[in-house]
Amino acid sequence: MDMTPNHLGAWIGREERASEQLTPALTERFLATFDRAGESGPGAEAPLLLHHALCHPAAATSALGPDGHPPRGGFLPPVTLPRRMWAGGEIAFHSAPRVGETVTRRSVIEDVRIKQGRSGTLCFVTVTHAFSAEGRALLSERQDIVYRDAPAPGAAPKVLAPAPEGAFRREVDPSPELLFRYSALTFNSHRIHYDLPYATGEEGYPGLVVHGPLQAAFLAQFAADLRGAAPAQFRFRGLSPAFSGTPLVLHATEENGAMTLWSAAPGGPVAMEASAQW
Repeated sequence: MDMTPNHLGAWIGREERASEQLTPALTERFLATFDRAGESGPGAEAPLLLHHALCHPAAATSALGPDGHPPRGGFLPPVTLPRRMWAGGEIAFHSAPRVGETVTRRSVIEDVRIKQGRSGTLCFVTVTHAFSAEGRALLSERQDIVYRDAPAPGAAPKVLAPAPEGAFRREVDPSPELLFRYSALTFNSHRIHYDLPYATGEEGYPGLVVHGPLQAAFLAQFAADLRGAAPAQFRFRGLSPAFSGTPLVLHATEENGAMTLWSAAPGGPVAMEASAQW
Protein backbone atom coordinates (compact mmCIF):
# COMPACT_ATOMS: atom_id res chain seq x y z
CA MET A 1 0.00 0.00 0.00
CA ASP A 2 1.21 3.50 -0.85
CA MET A 3 2.96 5.15 2.12
CA THR A 4 4.12 8.29 0.33
CA PRO A 5 3.34 11.68 1.91
CA ASN A 6 1.27 12.70 -1.12
CA HIS A 7 -0.95 9.63 -0.81
CA LEU A 8 -1.43 9.78 2.96
CA GLY A 9 -1.78 13.56 2.82
CA ALA A 10 -5.00 13.08 0.87
CA TRP A 11 -6.61 12.12 4.18
CA ILE A 12 -6.02 15.57 5.66
CA GLY A 13 -9.35 17.32 6.10
CA ARG A 14 -11.44 14.16 6.24
CA GLU A 15 -14.31 14.31 8.70
CA GLU A 16 -16.25 11.79 10.72
CA ARG A 17 -19.33 12.33 12.88
CA ALA A 18 -21.01 10.07 15.39
CA SER A 19 -23.60 10.44 18.15
CA GLU A 20 -24.45 8.36 21.21
CA GLN A 21 -26.60 8.79 24.27
CA LEU A 22 -24.68 9.03 27.54
CA THR A 23 -26.63 6.49 29.58
CA PRO A 24 -26.76 5.80 33.32
CA ALA A 25 -25.52 2.25 32.62
CA LEU A 26 -22.38 3.44 30.82
CA THR A 27 -21.70 5.94 33.60
CA GLU A 28 -22.09 3.24 36.27
CA ARG A 29 -19.71 0.92 34.39
CA PHE A 30 -17.13 3.67 33.95
CA LEU A 31 -17.23 4.51 37.66
CA ALA A 32 -17.02 0.83 38.59
CA THR A 33 -14.04 0.29 36.31
CA PHE A 34 -12.13 3.05 38.12
CA ASP A 35 -13.42 2.08 41.60
CA ARG A 36 -14.95 5.54 42.01
CA ALA A 37 -18.17 6.66 43.62
CA GLY A 38 -20.38 9.14 41.83
CA GLU A 39 -23.84 9.98 40.59
CA SER A 40 -25.08 8.18 37.49
CA GLY A 41 -28.71 9.25 37.26
CA PRO A 42 -30.16 11.55 34.57
CA GLY A 43 -28.68 15.03 34.75
CA ALA A 44 -25.54 13.98 36.68
CA GLU A 45 -22.20 15.28 35.42
CA ALA A 46 -20.18 12.61 33.64
CA PRO A 47 -16.85 11.52 35.17
CA LEU A 48 -13.71 13.02 33.65
CA LEU A 49 -12.67 11.50 30.32
CA LEU A 50 -15.77 9.31 30.04
CA HIS A 51 -16.09 10.79 26.53
CA HIS A 52 -13.36 8.33 25.46
CA ALA A 53 -16.03 5.62 25.85
CA LEU A 54 -18.51 7.34 23.52
CA CYS A 55 -19.21 7.50 19.78
CA HIS A 56 -16.93 4.70 18.58
CA PRO A 57 -17.36 3.16 15.09
CA ALA A 58 -18.84 -0.35 15.24
CA ALA A 59 -16.39 -2.32 13.11
CA ALA A 60 -17.44 -5.93 12.48
CA THR A 61 -15.39 -8.55 14.31
CA SER A 62 -14.68 -10.34 11.02
CA ALA A 63 -13.11 -7.14 9.65
CA LEU A 64 -10.50 -6.76 12.41
CA GLY A 65 -6.83 -7.13 11.56
CA PRO A 66 -4.35 -9.54 13.21
CA ASP A 67 -3.63 -6.97 15.93
CA GLY A 68 -7.32 -6.44 16.67
CA HIS A 69 -7.55 -3.02 15.04
CA PRO A 70 -10.26 -2.21 12.48
CA PRO A 71 -9.13 -2.11 8.83
CA ARG A 72 -7.08 0.92 7.86
CA GLY A 73 -7.97 3.35 5.16
CA GLY A 74 -11.41 4.46 6.29
CA PHE A 75 -11.44 7.62 8.34
CA LEU A 76 -7.82 7.18 9.45
CA PRO A 77 -5.18 7.01 6.70
CA PRO A 78 -3.98 3.55 5.53
CA VAL A 79 -0.62 3.63 7.30
CA THR A 80 1.06 0.23 6.87
CA LEU A 81 3.50 0.49 9.78
CA PRO A 82 2.61 -2.36 12.16
CA ARG A 83 2.48 -0.65 15.54
CA ARG A 84 -0.01 2.06 16.42
CA MET A 85 -0.39 3.92 19.69
CA TRP A 86 -2.25 6.90 21.11
CA ALA A 87 0.82 9.01 21.86
CA GLY A 88 -0.85 11.94 23.64
CA GLY A 89 -3.24 14.81 23.34
CA GLU A 90 -4.71 17.98 24.76
CA ILE A 91 -8.24 18.57 26.04
CA ALA A 92 -10.02 21.86 26.69
CA PHE A 93 -13.13 21.33 28.83
CA HIS A 94 -16.00 23.72 28.12
CA SER A 95 -19.04 22.17 29.83
CA ALA A 96 -19.44 18.80 31.52
CA PRO A 97 -21.48 16.17 29.64
CA ARG A 98 -24.60 15.13 31.55
CA VAL A 99 -26.13 11.71 31.85
CA GLY A 100 -29.09 11.34 29.51
CA GLU A 101 -27.79 13.72 26.85
CA THR A 102 -27.01 12.66 23.30
CA VAL A 103 -23.35 13.46 22.69
CA THR A 104 -22.05 14.18 19.19
CA ARG A 105 -18.41 13.87 18.14
CA ARG A 106 -17.06 15.65 15.05
CA SER A 107 -13.54 14.50 14.14
CA VAL A 108 -11.15 15.92 11.54
CA ILE A 109 -7.77 14.67 10.29
CA GLU A 110 -5.59 17.76 10.73
CA ASP A 111 -2.14 16.49 9.75
CA VAL A 112 -0.20 13.43 8.56
CA ARG A 113 3.60 13.45 8.79
CA ILE A 114 6.23 10.80 8.03
CA LYS A 115 9.61 10.94 9.76
CA GLN A 116 12.71 8.80 10.09
CA GLY A 117 13.68 8.10 13.69
CA ARG A 118 16.37 6.06 15.38
CA SER A 119 14.02 3.08 15.51
CA GLY A 120 12.91 3.39 11.88
CA THR A 121 10.02 5.02 10.06
CA LEU A 122 7.40 6.91 12.07
CA CYS A 123 4.08 8.33 10.93
CA PHE A 124 2.29 10.93 13.05
CA VAL A 125 -1.43 11.55 12.57
CA THR A 126 -3.13 14.47 14.31
CA VAL A 127 -6.89 14.31 14.81
CA THR A 128 -9.09 16.96 16.42
CA HIS A 129 -12.39 16.10 18.08
CA ALA A 130 -15.20 18.46 19.04
CA PHE A 131 -17.82 17.03 21.41
CA SER A 132 -21.19 18.69 21.87
CA ALA A 133 -24.62 17.94 23.32
CA GLU A 134 -27.92 19.70 22.75
CA GLY A 135 -26.04 22.43 20.86
CA ARG A 136 -23.69 23.02 23.82
CA ALA A 137 -19.91 22.66 23.39
CA LEU A 138 -18.56 20.05 25.81
CA LEU A 139 -14.87 19.77 25.01
CA SER A 140 -12.25 20.11 22.30
CA GLU A 141 -9.53 17.49 21.99
CA ARG A 142 -6.37 16.99 19.94
CA GLN A 143 -5.38 13.35 19.56
CA ASP A 144 -1.82 12.44 18.55
CA ILE A 145 -1.47 8.98 16.99
CA VAL A 146 1.90 7.49 16.07
CA TYR A 147 2.58 4.50 13.85
CA ARG A 148 6.01 2.88 13.90
CA ASP A 149 8.04 -0.10 12.77
CA ALA A 150 8.37 -3.16 14.93
CA PRO A 151 11.76 -3.26 16.71
CA ALA A 152 14.50 -5.24 15.04
CA PRO A 153 14.85 -8.82 16.38
CA GLY A 154 17.20 -8.86 19.36
CA ALA A 155 17.27 -5.08 19.67
CA ALA A 156 18.01 -4.01 23.23
CA PRO A 157 15.43 -1.65 24.76
CA LYS A 158 16.62 1.87 25.48
CA VAL A 159 17.61 2.36 29.12
CA LEU A 160 15.66 5.26 30.65
CA ALA A 161 16.26 7.06 33.94
CA PRO A 162 13.93 6.29 36.86
CA ALA A 163 11.04 8.70 37.33
CA PRO A 164 11.36 11.35 40.08
CA GLU A 165 9.12 11.34 43.12
CA GLY A 166 6.19 13.76 43.18
CA ALA A 167 4.98 15.79 46.12
CA PHE A 168 1.71 13.82 45.89
CA ARG A 169 1.50 10.12 45.08
CA ARG A 170 -1.25 7.57 44.46
CA GLU A 171 -0.77 3.91 43.57
CA VAL A 172 -3.14 2.07 41.24
CA ASP A 173 -3.19 -1.53 40.09
CA PRO A 174 -3.34 -1.91 36.29
CA SER A 175 -4.67 -5.45 36.60
CA PRO A 176 -5.68 -7.58 33.60
CA GLU A 177 -9.29 -7.18 34.73
CA LEU A 178 -9.00 -3.38 34.67
CA LEU A 179 -7.41 -3.39 31.21
CA PHE A 180 -10.08 -5.75 29.90
CA ARG A 181 -12.90 -3.62 31.31
CA TYR A 182 -11.42 -0.41 29.86
CA SER A 183 -11.02 -2.08 26.46
CA ALA A 184 -14.68 -3.08 26.62
CA LEU A 185 -15.80 0.41 27.68
CA THR A 186 -13.93 2.02 24.78
CA PHE A 187 -14.72 -0.73 22.21
CA ASN A 188 -10.95 -1.16 21.81
CA SER A 189 -10.00 -4.60 20.48
CA HIS A 190 -6.23 -3.95 20.23
CA ARG A 191 -4.87 -7.27 21.49
CA ILE A 192 -1.86 -5.85 23.37
CA HIS A 193 -4.25 -4.80 26.15
CA TYR A 194 -5.95 -8.15 26.90
CA ASP A 195 -4.25 -11.00 24.97
CA LEU A 196 -1.09 -11.86 26.92
CA PRO A 197 0.30 -14.49 24.48
CA TYR A 198 -0.12 -12.02 21.63
CA ALA A 199 1.40 -9.09 23.54
CA THR A 200 4.48 -11.09 24.59
CA GLY A 201 4.87 -13.53 21.71
CA GLU A 202 3.92 -11.40 18.69
CA GLU A 203 4.82 -7.86 19.76
CA GLY A 204 7.59 -8.65 22.24
CA TYR A 205 6.25 -6.75 25.25
CA PRO A 206 6.95 -8.09 28.76
CA GLY A 207 3.26 -7.98 29.65
CA LEU A 208 -0.12 -6.51 28.81
CA VAL A 209 0.21 -2.85 27.82
CA VAL A 210 -1.71 -0.24 29.83
CA HIS A 211 -3.79 1.98 27.54
CA GLY A 212 -2.57 5.56 27.10
CA PRO A 213 -6.03 7.11 27.64
CA LEU A 214 -6.54 4.89 30.70
CA GLN A 215 -3.42 6.40 32.27
CA ALA A 216 -4.61 9.85 31.19
CA ALA A 217 -7.94 9.27 32.94
CA PHE A 218 -6.20 8.22 36.16
CA LEU A 219 -3.98 11.32 36.04
CA ALA A 220 -6.87 13.68 35.27
CA GLN A 221 -8.90 12.20 38.13
CA PHE A 222 -5.89 12.53 40.45
CA ALA A 223 -5.51 16.19 39.52
CA ALA A 224 -9.21 16.89 40.10
CA ASP A 225 -9.14 15.10 43.45
CA LEU A 226 -6.10 17.07 44.62
CA ARG A 227 -7.56 20.43 43.58
CA GLY A 228 -11.18 19.65 44.38
CA ALA A 229 -12.33 20.69 40.89
CA ALA A 230 -12.04 19.42 37.34
CA PRO A 231 -9.34 21.15 35.28
CA ALA A 232 -10.16 23.50 32.41
CA GLN A 233 -7.30 22.14 30.32
CA PHE A 234 -5.44 18.83 30.41
CA ARG A 235 -2.46 17.69 28.32
CA PHE A 236 -0.83 14.28 28.26
CA ARG A 237 2.00 12.53 26.40
CA GLY A 238 3.21 8.95 26.52
CA LEU A 239 6.96 8.53 26.98
CA SER A 240 7.33 4.78 27.61
CA PRO A 241 4.99 1.79 27.94
CA ALA A 242 3.48 0.74 31.25
CA PHE A 243 2.55 -2.88 31.87
CA SER A 244 0.12 -4.90 33.90
CA GLY A 245 1.58 -7.00 36.67
CA THR A 246 3.31 -4.16 38.50
CA PRO A 247 1.78 -1.18 40.35
CA LEU A 248 1.45 2.14 38.54
CA VAL A 249 2.27 5.15 40.70
CA LEU A 250 0.67 8.52 39.92
CA HIS A 251 2.81 11.52 40.86
CA ALA A 252 1.94 15.23 41.00
CA THR A 253 3.53 18.54 41.89
CA GLU A 254 1.87 21.95 41.90
CA GLU A 255 3.37 25.34 41.10
CA ASN A 256 1.86 28.72 40.18
CA GLY A 257 -1.64 27.33 39.96
CA ALA A 258 -0.76 24.58 37.47
CA MET A 259 -0.14 20.92 38.17
CA THR A 260 2.43 18.63 36.59
CA LEU A 261 1.66 14.93 36.76
CA TRP A 262 3.28 11.69 35.64
CA SER A 263 2.87 7.94 35.96
CA ALA A 264 5.58 5.33 36.46
CA ALA A 265 6.13 1.83 37.78
CA PRO A 266 8.11 1.79 41.06
CA GLY A 267 11.73 2.43 40.11
CA GLY A 268 10.79 2.68 36.45
CA PRO A 269 10.88 5.53 33.92
CA VAL A 270 8.09 8.03 33.33
CA ALA A 271 5.34 6.27 31.41
CA MET A 272 3.08 9.26 30.82
CA GLU A 273 3.52 12.93 31.63
CA ALA A 274 0.63 15.36 31.92
CA SER A 275 -0.29 18.89 32.97
CA ALA A 276 -3.51 20.34 34.29
CA GLN A 277 -4.66 23.96 34.49
CA TRP A 278 -7.75 25.53 36.07
